[in-house]
Amino acid sequence: MSQFDNVSVIKKANVYFDGKCVSHTIGFPDGSRKSVGVILPSLLTFNTAAPEIMEIVGGSCNVKLAGEEEWKTYGEGDNFQAPADSRFDIETLETLHYVCHFG
Repeated sequence: MSQFDNVSVIKKANVYFDGKCVSHTIGFPDGSRKSVGVILPSLLTFNTAAPEIMEIVGGSCNVKLAGEEEWKTYGEGDNFQAPADSRFDIETLETLHYVCHFG
C-alpha cells in the first residue's frame, strides 16, 4: 500500500534525538494509529511501550533487538517487530523512511 486514505494527521511533528528522527502520527477511523517518518544517518536506541512493527519504505538499516546478539539488515519492503516494554538499536547509513504500526 503506497498511501493511507481517510485518516487524520497530527500537524505537529514528533522530533526525537535532536532531529535525527522526525515523524507524524496518523489516526484511523477504527481508533488505531501509526507514525510515518524518517531517520537520518545515525545510531539510535528506541524504547517501546506498545508492540511495534517497523515497516521500511525507503533506505536500509541495521537493527539489534533487546536480548539479541546479532545485528540484522532491513531494506525497502522489509519489516521487523519489537515487543512492548522493550528496546531496539537502529543504525542508518542513509535516510530511512518508515511506517511504525503500533499495537
